[in-house]
Amino acid sequence: MRDYAVWGPALVVTLIYGLLAIFGFDEARDDVIHAQLSTAVPYVLSAAVMITVSAFVLGVVTHTVARQLGGDGSWQPTVGLSMLIMTLTDAPRLIIAMFAGGDASFVQVVGWITWIAAGFLFTSMVSRSHDLAWPRALGASAIQLVALLSLIKLGTF
Repeated sequence: MRDYAVWGPALVVTLIYGLLAIFGFDEARDDVIHAQLSTAVPYVLSAAVMITVSAFVLGVVTHTVARQLGGDGSWQPTVGLSMLIMTLTDAPRLIIAMFAGGDASFVQVVGWITWIAAGFLFTSMVSRSHDLAWPRALGASAIQLVALLSLIKLGTF
């Protein structure tokens, strides 16, 4: 894990997630569905690009904080894996929200469960890739977890 940059899968999965993410928010989904194709396509594509850029920046922040806390890992695997963790752990919530709506109670429960799973995976990844004890690894991934909660998860709550 420390020696492999996973840019290909990270970018592809995050872009696909970004393309679908707009349909997980009730208002945005209605706007896209009721818009003309010439308006809807740039709206969906810009959401995909912004989600990808956001995931990249959050991964860089996680790596930087891990380094500040004494970690010694490389930035490419940390950023790529954090992008994958962010999108793959939220995929179940997103898929359910696309059909049930983001305000459904079940979607909210799944959102909290997947957020906790993301926290465990972020902490584990940072701990192993930067040789940090788990409290420091959790601290390093805390900014990304709070951002994920406030930007993605709470948007549906």
